[in-house]
Formats: sequence, structure tokens, C-alpha cells
Amino acid sequence: MTTRAVRDVVFPAHRHALYDLHRYSPAVRANGLLFVSGQVGSRLDGSPEPDLDAQVRGAFRNLNAILEAAGCSFRDVIDVTVFMVNPDAHFERAWEVAAEFWGEAPYPTATAVGVTWLAGFQFEIKVIAKLPEGDAA
Repeated sequence: MTTRAVRDVVFPAHRHALYDLHRYSPAVRANGLLFVSGQVGSRLDGSPEPDLDAQVRGAFRNLNAILEAAGCSFRDVIDVTVFMVNPDAHFERAWEVAAEFWGEAPYPTATAVGVTWLAGFQFEIKVIAKLPEGDAA
């Protein structure tokens, strides 16, 4: 009989309603890495911030809160995937706002994907980060 592994879930200090509403974990630690679910610029009630700049900033604030809860920062991020509705119109502006949080080189790997739907949002970011040494749950 095999035993099932229990997920080592990380929650930020102030979690928004989307985690419970859509039944997912903000992040899971595994094998020295932190896998962070896609973060959007939501208010605490789960509703979208009204404009693109606010959504990008909110997504990064939500992301940074999760990284902090796991003992990490954006400097520990090794891979980024960004999803955008209508990237032809939004990519350049979103990337300018993201630069406020991105930091200096060397940068993580990054993939940007254009999508048609993000549950009312225009921008979403998900990452994989390296956990601090000794925290390889």
C-alpha cells in the first residue's frame, strides 16, 4: 500500500477570495522549489482591479506576498509565465509596469502567452522559485 504525499501549501498573510472560490492553492513547496499558481490583480473579495496598471501591480503584490510567506523574494524566481488578454494592445504597457517589480539582471526565464479569457482579468503571472537552502520540503 502506498501513502499519498500531502501538499506543502503556502498561503500569503492576507489571502483573497479566489483561492477558495476556484479551489486552488496559492503555492506548493516540492523538491526545493516553490510552484506559485497564477496571480491576478484582484481585490480581497476576488474582483478585478479596474485598469491594466492596477491589475499588473496587484498581481505582483499578490505574488510577492506568497513569495514572502515561503521565505523567498522575486530574486529567487527562476521561471515566469505571463498570460495576457489582447497582448497586442497590452503587452508593452504591462511590461513597463512589471519592470517596477522585476529587479536587475540576471533575469528569470520568461514566457508570455496571449489568451482570450482570464475570468475578467487582463493579466496573470505564475512563477517557479528556488526555496532558500534547508527549506527543500
